[in-house]
Amino acid sequence: MSSTLTENVRKTVLENGLTVLTKEVHTAPVVTVQVWYKVGSGNEEAGVNGIAHQLEHMMFKGTLNRPIQFGRLFSALGSDSNAFTSYDQTAYYGTVERNKLKALLVLEADRMQNSQIEPEQLASEKRVVISELQGYENSPEYRLNRAVMQAVFPNHAYGLPVGGTKADVEKFEVEQVQNYYRNFYSPDNAVLVSVGDFQTANTLETIKEVFGKLPRRQEIGVISPSSASLSTQHSLLSTPIVLREPGAGRLLQVVYPLPDANQPDVPALDVMDYILTEGRNSRLYQALVESGLASEVTASVTSLRESGWYEVLVMAGAKQDLKKIDSVLSSAIANLAEKGVTSEEVERAKTQLTADVILSNRDITSQAMRLGNDETTAGDYRYTDRYLAAVRLVKPTDIVAVINKYLTKEARTVGFFEPTQKQIIEIGEKPDSTQTTENFSPGAPVLLSEVVKYLPPVDLATDALLAVVGKASRREDIAQMLPEQFKFTNGLRILLLSDNSTPTVTLSGHIQAGTEFDPDNQAGLAAFVAENLLNGTNSKDVLTIAKVLAERGASLDFEAYNEGVHIEGDSLAKDLPILLEILADVVKNSTFPVKELELYRQQTLTDLQHELDEPSEVAKRIFVQSIYPKKHPLHTFPTEESLQQIQRQDVIDFKAKYYRPDTTVLALVGDFDLDKVRSLIENKFGNWEVSGQAPTVKYPTVSMPEKIVSLNPVLPDKTQAVTYMGYTGINRYDYRFHAALVLNQILGGDTLSSRLGAEVRDRQGLSYGIYSYFQAGKNAGTFLIEMQTSPEDSMKAIASTRQILQQIHQQGVTALEVETAKRTLISNYNVSLANPEELTDRILINEVYGLDKVELHSFTQKIQKVTLAQVNQAARELLHPDKIVVVTAGPSVLAEKSIR
Repeated sequence: MSSTLTENVRKTVLENGLTVLTKEVHTAPVVTVQVWYKVGSGNEEAGVNGIAHQLEHMMFKGTLNRPIQFGRLFSALGSDSNAFTSYDQTAYYGTVERNKLKALLVLEADRMQNSQIEPEQLASEKRVVISELQGYENSPEYRLNRAVMQAVFPNHAYGLPVGGTKADVEKFEVEQVQNYYRNFYSPDNAVLVSVGDFQTANTLETIKEVFGKLPRRQEIGVISPSSASLSTQHSLLSTPIVLREPGAGRLLQVVYPLPDANQPDVPALDVMDYILTEGRNSRLYQALVESGLASEVTASVTSLRESGWYEVLVMAGAKQDLKKIDSVLSSAIANLAEKGVTSEEVERAKTQLTADVILSNRDITSQAMRLGNDETTAGDYRYTDRYLAAVRLVKPTDIVAVINKYLTKEARTVGFFEPTQKQIIEIGEKPDSTQTTENFSPGAPVLLSEVVKYLPPVDLATDALLAVVGKASRREDIAQMLPEQFKFTNGLRILLLSDNSTPTVTLSGHIQAGTEFDPDNQAGLAAFVAENLLNGTNSKDVLTIAKVLAERGASLDFEAYNEGVHIEGDSLAKDLPILLEILADVVKNSTFPVKELELYRQQTLTDLQHELDEPSEVAKRIFVQSIYPKKHPLHTFPTEESLQQIQRQDVIDFKAKYYRPDTTVLALVGDFDLDKVRSLIENKFGNWEVSGQAPTVKYPTVSMPEKIVSLNPVLPDKTQAVTYMGYTGINRYDYRFHAALVLNQILGGDTLSSRLGAEVRDRQGLSYGIYSYFQAGKNAGTFLIEMQTSPEDSMKAIASTRQILQQIHQQGVTALEVETAKRTLISNYNVSLANPEELTDRILINEVYGLDKVELHSFTQKIQKVTLAQVNQAARELLHPDKIVVVTAGPSVLAEKSIR
């Protein structure tokens, strides 16, 4: 199975040095285009930390040929596009319908050579980057990791934060960034990856036509890392680094230096990591979480071009001592080295690891990511195939060997995060009276004629060509098929769609047992039930269930949300019977052991403490509770008091009342025979009994706020503010639903191309991200705008946002904006159906909402039929800039100002 990752991959190197990787995948009519530059934060040094990341931001600002925000061009193409900076590379990627392949190539080639880095744009984007960094700074985990990594790599850029530091970013000059661009952004320092529904020969010709004329970089003046930054000497600290700063809970981080990605020990190190931390049966979970010392333990092996590291992060349980946790962690690792591991543990870890690789590479974007990362990090796109072959050969003695070699007490660097007292110190309403006028014309909509002018042509001949040439090799597109529907006598509904493109199965499910049924004094009860289903049944204890799934690399999770419990599972195709057997057993026969419930309660209380230290969580909670009054199903959130109120009998009673086959829907997409799976599900779930009518909950009508309501929960010592603004919205059945989606795409559906994004983020540089949403559920809906800002920019960003709302509410939008938004929504939707997880979720939610199964494909037709008049009607009826709740959580500076 692993050989399919690089099967059909073709590597071509153009005369100008550009490495091209192509792979045909004909499961859906979409393609992905990615450009990976072999430069990242690992090429930096102190003083210019963050320049690779800053340049990544600038690459969206336009070119000599196209002086326009590239995010608007990608959005107009309907491309799911983004970029990231890492240690060894900076990558740009987009996934589109297949006939837009050349258009994406043209845009990437243009910005490889012709990007314009101008003073005004750099100044604006530096503010955006600083806003992003301030968001990271809000996290104690980030601050602890930064301190530890600087100690581990004092003389190597791997010890610097990938995104940079505020002090360095503020000092960047235009010429510095331009030089960095000229030195590193060229075909001979890049890898172009394209995966999807195309013909290789034709695509290679197009790539040569578009990229072949770009020149190699000039070798004179090329910046390379200093010899000091290339040194991989690690710091050895005998005492822990201790951060005593504002925060919510104690954290322990341990980092061990490791070799680079191409060293032969890496596969054994990854298997070791799974044995230590993957799942309930893992060694560190048993030693730290099951004992109550920690609420969570996570770890990862990082393998890079020049070095690597093993990082363990422990979130301490309430009132637990970090020194004791560190001692137990060290003892568990030492015990592993002394007594060894069992063959069973090693085989289970190898299966989990291999299955994770296969399951995470089912969509074309992920497949291209894997190829690009392997080629730029390890220098070989076939790396993962070689790696998986090596994983299969790992033996128990290899695990002991790598622990003794790398996880020694002398090699590790330890960090403690000891929080100082932290609480929300003020929540006060500050009525608004006037509106700040910003420096932009309220009557000027985004000029979409500019977008059309600079958009590369779409290749209309592609579909016709592939339809003729590809008949022999392609099956009918999944995207044009519909699921089979079945309903059993007990009311259980299932939807099945066969897809044999990969030997895997994706399961998505819904049970109407969500938080809307939580009693007022027991908020969190629905989540208690959902999260504890896997903790034991009449025939299997928690470790047996975890072991059965882990031995097959399968996953199964339950999560409660407002209107239901979402079930998510996946496995290799041959293991579907086991996945369904476990699912049926836990929904019918879960026993909720006292020990596991108490462990979950303590973990949840610790998680709640951390959540209330995050501005985004605080802002969202207060925003929702300000819109929906007490006694409304959406008003209630878990508190320490409500979580302590929940008893085992409450959990058992809730499960018995709300977990019913007649309110359950299962959707499966994957490599299976429909009749066999239907029979299998009937066999496992057919005896799930139901009695009486399913419980319902009434959602009262909620009125709009009469004025602007401004709330400022103050979290001391945070560096970034998070704002939520909005009010009650429409539900899924509202006749304006599709018009509202188009309206939202124009308003704030994309942080680079929308009205809000173009003004607040791109032109003024006030926010790292700003988005709007019409969250339309079965029973209720919420309209909200979310943004992150520097504290000093919050008021200006809020005022600008309200002004844009006023502008669209009063003047409407343009016909060109509507057509562009419709194309974007349709293309994004078609691209999403190529991802098996998104496809399965879409099939499920359509059934949950009672929509016809043809909605899977008629959705795009409904978007296409939306008119300008309907969008402008929705703008008049659904946008209310003067009746809005505004909640900004963040530093205390905000409390001194009213929101205007």
